[in-house]
Amino acid sequence: MSANMRRRGRKDASPAGVTASADSNSDTADAAAAAETDPESKSSHTRKTGWSPNASDNTRTHPASHGSAKGKKRRHTLVFFLGSLFGLVAAGLFAKSNDLIDFPEIGDLTMDSFFDVLPAGLVTDVRDLVNGERDLLDSYDAFSVGLKVKAEGLNVNHSVIMIPGVISTGLESWGTANASRQYFRKRLWGSWSMMRALVLDKENWKRHIMLDEETGLDPPGYRVRAAQGFDATDFFITGYWIWNKIFENLASLGYDPTNSFTAAYDWRLSYANLETRDQYFTRLKMYIEMAVITSDRKVVLVSHSMGSQVLFYFFHWVASPLGGRGGDGWVEKHVDSWINVSGCMLGAVKDLTAILSGEMRDTAQLNSFAVYGLEKFLSREERADIFRAMPGISSMLPIGGDAVWGTIKDGAPDDLPGQEQSFATLLNFRKDGNYTIAAQNLTVDGALEYLLGTSGEWYRKQIQSSYSRGVAKTMAEVRENEQDPRKWINPLETRLPLAPSLKIFCFYGVGKPTERSYYYRPPEYPASTKLNITIDTTLTHGDAIDHGVVMGEGDGTVNLLSTGYMCNQGWKFRRFNPAGVRVTVVEMPHEPERFNPRGGPNTADHVDILGRQMLNELILRVAAGHGEAIEERVVSNIRQYAAKVKVYEE
Repeated sequence: MSANMRRRGRKDASPAGVTASADSNSDTADAAAAAETDPESKSSHTRKTGWSPNASDNTRTHPASHGSAKGKKRRHTLVFFLGSLFGLVAAGLFAKSNDLIDFPEIGDLTMDSFFDVLPAGLVTDVRDLVNGERDLLDSYDAFSVGLKVKAEGLNVNHSVIMIPGVISTGLESWGTANASRQYFRKRLWGSWSMMRALVLDKENWKRHIMLDEETGLDPPGYRVRAAQGFDATDFFITGYWIWNKIFENLASLGYDPTNSFTAAYDWRLSYANLETRDQYFTRLKMYIEMAVITSDRKVVLVSHSMGSQVLFYFFHWVASPLGGRGGDGWVEKHVDSWINVSGCMLGAVKDLTAILSGEMRDTAQLNSFAVYGLEKFLSREERADIFRAMPGISSMLPIGGDAVWGTIKDGAPDDLPGQEQSFATLLNFRKDGNYTIAAQNLTVDGALEYLLGTSGEWYRKQIQSSYSRGVAKTMAEVRENEQDPRKWINPLETRLPLAPSLKIFCFYGVGKPTERSYYYRPPEYPASTKLNITIDTTLTHGDAIDHGVVMGEGDGTVNLLSTGYMCNQGWKFRRFNPAGVRVTVVEMPHEPERFNPRGGPNTADHVDILGRQMLNELILRVAAGHGEAIEERVVSNIRQYAAKVKVYEE
């Protein structure tokens, strides 16, 4: 590993996230032994093939039925876009008491002055979180999972290439114009340079980070690129890890930069422009081919979140005459396994509200003073403008339309029996103060139409020329769609690679309340904003509606229908999987430690799952060539939900 990777991975700079104890290891062995001697002890949804993921709870639960007390205690946690600001503050609190960490980029901006301009409640919450994090550092064994697997006799086998998710890759400036020179090779996303620019030079920061409306590329005079290497994705900012736990455990097994790579990318770009500007897919193809040549083995690909969509697009690009021209046999020749971690294969509903009105639950649930503090830096209108000027983020708008997400007539596949309001209406508008009487309710299809209809022509052009969100009903349609790059992002319009020996592993979290639908209203002061609507934060109704947000099932960021449908049902249809690629699903229940700010070794949070003990062990087993022994485990109701989705075999 590089010196920087070793430095950033030291114990005193890494919060607790994965704890492997002798007890937990023995529990795994006991569970496996019990499963072998007592077949009836296995879940009816567990494939009996060998190594079984250890989990303490097979009970099926729906997060919406849990009540709101637990969610309210953790409602300021770090999730999705605005959670990054929370992480910046947390890292600052770490830095204030750690003389080993220096931030020369801060310049005249001291941490004290920074905290002065943040909402007091937000700072207090982060301070409590960080104090709890520090208490766990001394007892945390960062490399334990890798050492445990190595002690079992497993070793390096396949080279590993990792494709990160949205916003987890740092972005740095390479511009040399006057406006950019002070930021040359400094991170404008994912560092203290970002915070300094956002607070002291906001308009200039926005000009750097927002893409050109017409081209979807760099604005004239500006040049921002994705950071590269392990440093690009290990920590979002000092003290807040993302991929670092996986790096540590891969290293414990024997991996290093000669047989493991991080394929970071500029997540702001549309997928077509990733190749046009950065030749990203060409470089990824070369990484994989080089790894196969040097190791004489196929590679294992690990993707997370948006990275799974990027990789799915790549599978089409690399084979197509319109892309990498590798032919239909390229994936079969080069890729042993695809580990799909929390992949948003069918998008996420919270992506729509972020782009539509610059909001998600993270801001909707903050108190008025905290909202004022956030909007002092970026208003809702500014956030919406920024998200629209990043076409890559729009790749995660919901896919499949009403066929997947529900209709007003029939409800949604993931509705619970007796549920008061169906999830099928994604955007709800109450009338006369009565939340049950909607003035106009919109399904996913209607909400996407509304978004495009109320956005600028440049945004509609970018999105409609880059992505497609329909459903192919026949094998002939799927074959035809291979010639249309707009379709390559959509697993309901295109197929898996023609690679019969490819193995796909879907590992994702379940049981954490996740945004599913919303109540909107006109803005309080329409003359002061370009936005037509805003989340109705005044509306709370028992456990069903919390500040205008209705919660469903998922991993806290991505809905269960998105992470689970294709893995459990869609890829069983012949037109979407003509080669019969084997798909193994392991669901991980969200079982956070109460006082661990990142959830501990059994979290299933969308980001924190990257530090989960079980996930790290599963990745190492696949990389070591033992993925065949992993048993399938489904603990949610995804298969019941999937059966109600209006997509059928031809």
